[in-house]
Amino acid sequence: MIVHNFDPVFIDFGIIEIRWYSLAYIFGILVGWLYGKRLLKKQLEKKLSDLYTLKYDDLVTYIIIGVILGGRLGYVFFYNFNFYLDNFFEIFKIWKGGMSFHGGLIGVAISIILFSKKNNLKHCIYFDNISAVAPIGLFLGRISNFINGELYGTETQKSWGVIFPKIDNLVRHPSQIYEALLEGIILFIIVNLIILFRKNKPGIISGIFLILYGFFRVICENFREPDSHIGYIFQNYSVGTLLSFGMILFGMLFLFRIIYAKENR
Repeated sequence: MIVHNFDPVFIDFGIIEIRWYSLAYIFGILVGWLYGKRLLKKQLEKKLSDLYTLKYDDLVTYIIIGVILGGRLGYVFFYNFNFYLDNFFEIFKIWKGGMSFHGGLIGVAISIILFSKKNNLKHCIYFDNISAVAPIGLFLGRISNFINGELYGTETQKSWGVIFPKIDNLVRHPSQIYEALLEGIILFIIVNLIILFRKNKPGIISGIFLILYGFFRVICENFREPDSHIGYIFQNYSVGTLLSFGMILFGMLFLFRIIYAKENR
């Protein structure tokens, strides 16, 4: 049994605080940026990789905007719509927390499509690249969730259970760590092995990512306490579970379309 005593603040300067969660975003973007550019050289032949790498720095700006806007609006609409309907200006107070992965995913997809159309590039190539990079940020994000003592798990008697004193004195599953392992490390290994050692039609990796992430998230949701203001939507299905089922279905349809499409843009 572990007693959670981590401080969510990395450094406190008095006037300003640097939190682990902020560092997770910063390092996730920086490491993903560098790795994504290197991956393009493995992903594509030289002429194409040079073209797509040249535009990569500009793409990252679009992705950052997509993550923030999509993640925030996803949380507003999927998890706490009534509250923000009555407290509209709270939407802009991102520092108070409240981001949705599924919303961020939609935001990133839209930003990549818009950027690709603007530059006359194939968005599926960037989809695949970001799908291989994303688990880095997911891993860091879930570790910071654990440090913050949020998104904690359901009650357990397992020896590796964790007590979150700021919540209660129950021994709980460290569901954040489960997600870091499955959605971060294992997903990263699987997707990158495929993208590095197989020639795939553009979009294949993206479809695999959607299906695997959705599957892993459904598993983890079984060990994660649902949002207190929502609870379970249907029996033991949380909002995250239902969104992840939708993600798996969409990933399967997307993969089917890519496999049988004549041309992918």
